[in-house]
Amino acid sequence: MAAAHSDRDQPSALCSEFLSFSAKDTASRWLVAADLQQEVYCHLAMYVPRILCLGLSGGGSSREEQREEQREELACQLLLLAPLEWLLLGEEPAAGLALLQENNQPSPLCGHVFKVGEPTYSCRECAADPTCVLCMQCFLGSVHKEHRYRMTTSGGGGFCDCGDAEAWKKGPYCHKHTPTATYAQEDPVAQLPADLVARGYSIFSIILKYAVDMLTWEQEEQLPSGLEPLDRGDTYYCMLFNDEVHTYEQVIYTLQKAVNCSQKEAVSFATTVDRDGRKSVRYGDLQFCEQAKSVIVRNTSRQSKPLRVHVMHSSVVAHQCFALKALSWLGQIIQYSDGLRRIFCQVGLQRGPDGENSSLVDQLMLNDSKMWKGARNIYHQLLMNSLLMDLKYKKIFAIQFAKNYRRLQTDFMEDDHERVVSVTSLSVQLFTVPTMNYERLQCDYVRDDHDREFSITDLSVQIFTVPSLARMLMVEENLMTTIIRTFVDHLRHRDLQGRFQFDRYTAQQAFKFGRVQSLIGDLKYVLISRPSDWTDQLRLKFLEGLDAFLELLKCMQGMDPVVRQVGQHIEMEPEWEAAFTLQMKLTPIISMIQEWCSTDEHVLIEAYKKCLSALSHCHSGLPDGEQPISLSLAGHCVDTFRYQVSQDKVSIHLPVCRLLAGLHVLLSRTEVASRFPEQLPLGELSPPLLIELPLRCLVLCAQVHAGMWRRNGFSLINQIYYYHNVKCRVEMFDKDIIMLQAGASMMDPNHFLMIVLSRFELFHIFSSADCRKRYREANKDVVQQNNTLIEEMLHLIIMVVGERYVSGVGQVEPFDEVRREIIHQLSIRPMAHSELVKALPENGNKETGLERVIDSVASFKKPGVTGRGLYELRPEWNKHFNLYFHHYSRADQSKAEEAQRKLRRQNREDTALPPPLPPPLCPLFGSLVNLLQCDVLLAVEGAVLQWAVEPSGGGWTESMLQRVLHLVGVALLEEQQQLENSSGDEDVTFNYTCKITRPGEAPSTSGSVLALLETLQNAPHLEVHKDMITWILKMVANIKAMRERTSSTSTGSVSAEQGLEETLRDKDKAERKRKAEMARLRREKIMAQMSEMQKHFINENKELFQQSLEELEASTSAGADTSAPRTETSCVSQVCVGPRRVGRAEHRQMVTCILCQEEQEVRGHGRAMVLAAFVQRSTVLSKNRCRNLPDSERHDPLFMHPDLSLGIHTASCGHIMHATCWQRYFEAVQLKEQRRQQRLRGHTSYDVENGEFLCPLCECLSNTVIPLLPHTHSPDHSVDHPSLEVWLKMTSQQIAALHSAHRKQSEGVAEGAEPAIPEGFKVDFRPQKPFSSSVSAMITTFSMSTYKVGLKVNPNELDPRVPMVVWSTCAYTIQSIERLLTDEEKPLFGSLPCRQDDCLSSLTRFSSACWTAAPPTTTHTHFIRLLAALVPDSQVENSPCILDIDMFHLLVYSVLSYSAVHSLDQSGRRVIDSTHLHLLHLITVAHLVQILLTSTTEEVFMDQDSVGSEEEELTCQLYNMLRTHLGSVLPEVTSGWQLLRCVKVGILPFLRSAAIFFHYLNSTAPPADLLVPGSDHWEALCSFLSLPPNLLQLSQHAHLELLIHRWCCHPGVIKNLQGGGVIRFPRESNRLIELPEDYSVLINQASSFTCPRSGGDKSRAPTLCLVCGSMLCSQSYCCQTEVDGEDVGACTAHTLTCGAGLGLFLRVRESQVLFVAGKTKGCFYPPPYLDDYGETDQGLKRGNPLHLCSERYRKIERLWRQHGVAEVIGHAQEANQTLVAIDWQHL
Repeated sequence: MAAAHSDRDQPSALCSEFLSFSAKDTASRWLVAADLQQEVYCHLAMYVPRILCLGLSGGGSSREEQREEQREELACQLLLLAPLEWLLLGEEPAAGLALLQENNQPSPLCGHVFKVGEPTYSCRECAADPTCVLCMQCFLGSVHKEHRYRMTTSGGGGFCDCGDAEAWKKGPYCHKHTPTATYAQEDPVAQLPADLVARGYSIFSIILKYAVDMLTWEQEEQLPSGLEPLDRGDTYYCMLFNDEVHTYEQVIYTLQKAVNCSQKEAVSFATTVDRDGRKSVRYGDLQFCEQAKSVIVRNTSRQSKPLRVHVMHSSVVAHQCFALKALSWLGQIIQYSDGLRRIFCQVGLQRGPDGENSSLVDQLMLNDSKMWKGARNIYHQLLMNSLLMDLKYKKIFAIQFAKNYRRLQTDFMEDDHERVVSVTSLSVQLFTVPTMNYERLQCDYVRDDHDREFSITDLSVQIFTVPSLARMLMVEENLMTTIIRTFVDHLRHRDLQGRFQFDRYTAQQAFKFGRVQSLIGDLKYVLISRPSDWTDQLRLKFLEGLDAFLELLKCMQGMDPVVRQVGQHIEMEPEWEAAFTLQMKLTPIISMIQEWCSTDEHVLIEAYKKCLSALSHCHSGLPDGEQPISLSLAGHCVDTFRYQVSQDKVSIHLPVCRLLAGLHVLLSRTEVASRFPEQLPLGELSPPLLIELPLRCLVLCAQVHAGMWRRNGFSLINQIYYYHNVKCRVEMFDKDIIMLQAGASMMDPNHFLMIVLSRFELFHIFSSADCRKRYREANKDVVQQNNTLIEEMLHLIIMVVGERYVSGVGQVEPFDEVRREIIHQLSIRPMAHSELVKALPENGNKETGLERVIDSVASFKKPGVTGRGLYELRPEWNKHFNLYFHHYSRADQSKAEEAQRKLRRQNREDTALPPPLPPPLCPLFGSLVNLLQCDVLLAVEGAVLQWAVEPSGGGWTESMLQRVLHLVGVALLEEQQQLENSSGDEDVTFNYTCKITRPGEAPSTSGSVLALLETLQNAPHLEVHKDMITWILKMVANIKAMRERTSSTSTGSVSAEQGLEETLRDKDKAERKRKAEMARLRREKIMAQMSEMQKHFINENKELFQQSLEELEASTSAGADTSAPRTETSCVSQVCVGPRRVGRAEHRQMVTCILCQEEQEVRGHGRAMVLAAFVQRSTVLSKNRCRNLPDSERHDPLFMHPDLSLGIHTASCGHIMHATCWQRYFEAVQLKEQRRQQRLRGHTSYDVENGEFLCPLCECLSNTVIPLLPHTHSPDHSVDHPSLEVWLKMTSQQIAALHSAHRKQSEGVAEGAEPAIPEGFKVDFRPQKPFSSSVSAMITTFSMSTYKVGLKVNPNELDPRVPMVVWSTCAYTIQSIERLLTDEEKPLFGSLPCRQDDCLSSLTRFSSACWTAAPPTTTHTHFIRLLAALVPDSQVENSPCILDIDMFHLLVYSVLSYSAVHSLDQSGRRVIDSTHLHLLHLITVAHLVQILLTSTTEEVFMDQDSVGSEEEELTCQLYNMLRTHLGSVLPEVTSGWQLLRCVKVGILPFLRSAAIFFHYLNSTAPPADLLVPGSDHWEALCSFLSLPPNLLQLSQHAHLELLIHRWCCHPGVIKNLQGGGVIRFPRESNRLIELPEDYSVLINQASSFTCPRSGGDKSRAPTLCLVCGSMLCSQSYCCQTEVDGEDVGACTAHTLTCGAGLGLFLRVRESQVLFVAGKTKGCFYPPPYLDDYGETDQGLKRGNPLHLCSERYRKIERLWRQHGVAEVIGHAQEANQTLVAIDWQHL
């Protein structure tokens, strides 16, 4: 206790020192001191431990903690920082800093450091690379906002590149940062006074040294010399550090055990540790802290390494805290002046006494992985604000960074933090500057246990992305080689041949491999912008880097080899993902290296040589001793060796080979090959060796397609998939094809094809003497395999010959290639922009080149309210379609073929799909065309055609033939093109037509290829290919004609040829016509049969059709008053209330049960029929969301407040069942649910315990059923209708009688005289039950579920509130439907969908009958209290004032509760209808008064007739009467016209709702006027409700004037009017909040939103409530609150107050709409924000600018206002079971 006591005194002692302390004096004392450092240290040693870390926060509340923090801040500023500021500036700090800022010339660099989640913008046209980004302010002030840009959210830590000329191709400055002409290049330090400079140097070096020493300090007990405290207490902290290995749950659990704190405190500790990197979890003496440490270590060391915990002396912690404050202070001070910034940079980078790597910044960098998150963040921020903002020092820092790179990266690999907190993440700021201790930094990062964003290595993005810096580092520090070598060092697992070997991955290795990949990112930054001018030095270093890169590729060449499994399935799936991950990461690097090579001829030639020697080295490693064999076919011979893909090892990874292919294409594109052939080692190339490996790879794919590798499991299928996938194919599949093209162009085409046949293991088929007789094979599987292999081989030949859309292979531009990709994608089907982008390969800048081309080949169709915008191919590009496009998968190919044939049939063209015209080849690849006319290919073609002629047996397939036809077509096009381009004299070398007319070689003397084609043209089994063969024969004829024309022979033969063609065409046409005619006849016959069957069916089921027709007529004539038989109605206008009302003609209501299909009439005494319904609480109409939800036990819902703050809404899907059928169904659902719960826990989309079920027919969410009741009877017109006075008198007598009866019951004796009882009114009469027991049971069921949902209480049938809740849902549902109809401008009647119509009708009739299930006295009491609100009654206390009642609810309640009173009247002389009418009149007048009391009329002077109408006069009269009663509370209004307008507009919703209510209650048909849309139906509405058109006449009654006076005298009226906040009429419809048009505005709002609980911390998932506009911190521990004993997230908690449990949210960072209903239900919904291509971007992955689509937002709003959100969630969860498993309550 004593210790605590002395603690208390300490602050007060400090306070007295506060008051006497003078910063100015201290500073002047320091100024004259001999050793400034000693003085400052002495001061710090004295004050720091007394100000900071006094350990008082233990167990204090959060408010105390905040006060403590404020006290610390203040004390630090006054006692520690103020003297430093005085010393630096030599004057009052505020004035001094202002002066500095005034004289400072600001840098043109923006340097704004991004917060987490802040929007960043990158211009896709002008950015040097994708890492160049602008902050929102700079972006809006720049030229780029008119360009194509990409918007993303920052992960935090980078900074804005505005003002950096190297980052932008154009427009580097925004308006704000445009440099002034005066911005000179002289040294900014020279601008400062000399004495200030000197003081700056000394202060900065002292403080920075202090901070660096403290942050890198490793002793937990001692302090550096000069800082030891005067008196050392035994006070320690147990400090817990963050890592990325343990989960939140582990840490929370451990802390609860170790320092026995509550769950809440443990959560707060864990969040702080995660945010700041460390947190003290205990304060006390040494032993106390050590004990906690041992528990923590013991508890977390079981699965992995334990959490890091240190016990530190409080003074050490205090100094470390101040060190961080000092660093932040330095960062703020240098913002004031560029001179001070430069001084700070010099101090930071000045070499220390220990030589190399001893500057203060180096010390920070190299100790990065030992620091905690908070410290790292603060000093990284400081580095960004200082070194990276000063262009001169940025270079010096970059060099240091590159020097330490290897070590930093290694540390990072071992660290367990993310890269963002690592210094290595700065590389992007440095290396992308194409102009450092990199290795060491990276080594540290690999060892570090935090993510990269917290590591110093993350600064690489700031350094390496500056082109000039990157080039400089490459030349001076050999950066490229350093990075690659660091990378190779970390991948240590190799096999015997030295290739990488990734064994089964452990989590630890995967973590490390993930880290190692960040090195590739750094390499990408360095290479991202290619040099325009090379220096010799740069050439040298680049080639040196390339050597290192080739070493890396050599380790990958041939990794993960596979061998075909025969006999049994593979046991363990081999690890393949790591190799492909590596390949994917390296793909952009390989492409960039090729781009660099293409810019300099010397570099290209050297690179080609190096790559070739690397490849030869790899080939020499191939196992020797492969048997040489000789192959001969079609008169040609070739030597090769025996190798079978199906038996030997084969690998998909051949990066060296593929790089060579890429360089080979560059030789052709840059024409180096033709200009400097002597410098190139083309003679050394051995084409068979070049094609060997890629060919094996392609054969492997073919064999996998043929199903020969089934037993090798999924890993191989996945590898093949990625090999062709758009992410990898550019540097894999595409390059293999190019390599084959390169090889084929350098060898004899016959030799090439023979090797291909041999590798495909098909040689024996085509080389046998009688190959045309077709091979016979007993085994069916082998036949099928061989067929597939032949197809694949033919496809490969088509690709090798035809794929010319690579610039360098064919004479094309890069955009031709993109255009061709798009054409072929759109040939499959119309596609959305995002699908197209996904299907195209990206370059290093994440661009696909799509936008440049798309508009020329496709037209865009905008989306509707759902779906997305689609691109459709323009018809003129269809002729470019190539069926054998090399990037088609099998599925794509068949879809595209189907689509194209369909299109051609629609356009009445033939269905041939001939190959498109190929572009000409480049000279280096020119000899490829000879493949098409070589003997081996002709032999293969001949064989396949011959097989097709005799189609017996399974030795050939149609797709084989189709491929052969395609090849023939390609050859003919080639020949035609050569003929067209030849100048006539020279002989065309390509003469395919001659070769195909030669008959086959002996011994198989069958016909020539052409003859075979002619035979096949009319073969019946080849109908599909007929058009294609016809096209080929036409082409042959054309070419022959061209040849003859060129040999200038007689022209006669030409016309003969044409004649032949014409006859062919005519024959063709006639054949087509005949077929079309047959098809037409067949169609007609089928149609005739169908109509006959239909007639037959109708005759058989006559009565069924008859009945439905009658019903149809009845429902349509209900609206039409002019129908002949109902003359009596058409004379009388339609009236729905009062004695003159017109009932519906007695009409039996027949319905069918959806479960048993039995039909039944709705009768009160019959079997009960019910309607599935869903009851929910609602705040959709609420005008006051701040009102707290009522306490469910004590809440009295008899009077609804006009703000409608909480209602109960009932909806139905309109499906009807027998009550018994429904009960059986529901019991089955309950049983199933119990069984399911025993098997597996977890939610379904409906909650059976709360009575929920899915409608058996439409699966719509329901939680109760409404019983169907019969229509009310027509009124008896013979009975007289009393006037208002008579009625009031009679009713008051009835009420008095009831009062006395109730008193008798309760007290047993009658006091005073008996009241006069009206004649025939029997108080104790018990009317007979009007319903059968089954109907009554259902009445109770619905009442109970409404009661349970509406009041959130357990069922209790005796609660007097039951009927009120039912009436309430009736009134509220009608009101919400009336609002919807008004807002959508639909007519009042006739426009509702039948499900809503049925629902309202059943609900209203049910409400009128529900009193029968309650004790009669309950309902009598309700009526008495309701009437007392209008007609004051001495017996009823605290009636509400007229302004606190919603009049429509009052009308519904009093009309429905009167039935119970009326049932006691046995005289038979009074009808209930007159009461209804009087109640309506009374309440209408009350509502008029309510509207006038709350009206606000602005005075508008309009030219008006001096004499107003009668209505206006009466309005003024009534208003003035109210003024006389209320005095000056009401303003004076002279304009009657305005008052009247106010009244009419204000009362309309009430009248419309009343019309709906009485229409359904009394089953009256509505008048025709109310069935058409339009607003001016006042007269019709009034007459329908039997009100006078001038409503104010009602109030002219003397009796009413008395009542009005009494209403106004209620004390609540004046109180309400003076208090303000009264509800005005008409109530505006609620809308969802206004959203900004541009999405980035929202992101910006969200990024500045901080979590309300964890002091100033950025929220990770800011979420916007669309109903009220609150921003919430969702999905995080910090904002969880407890509801009903369960922790729920911020969104769920918010829904309880804002939406009665239902919420609509926009998750800003994900661009996702979230619907939540209760704790277990939720779903995601497409957001209303679309990009220019009509697509949503959930998760903001694509980054296209998003804009609000108002139609979609209106759709969401309509869903909400129709109360359809719960239904949408139900359907979504039924359709997608994964949604059910999400813990929605934690969002």
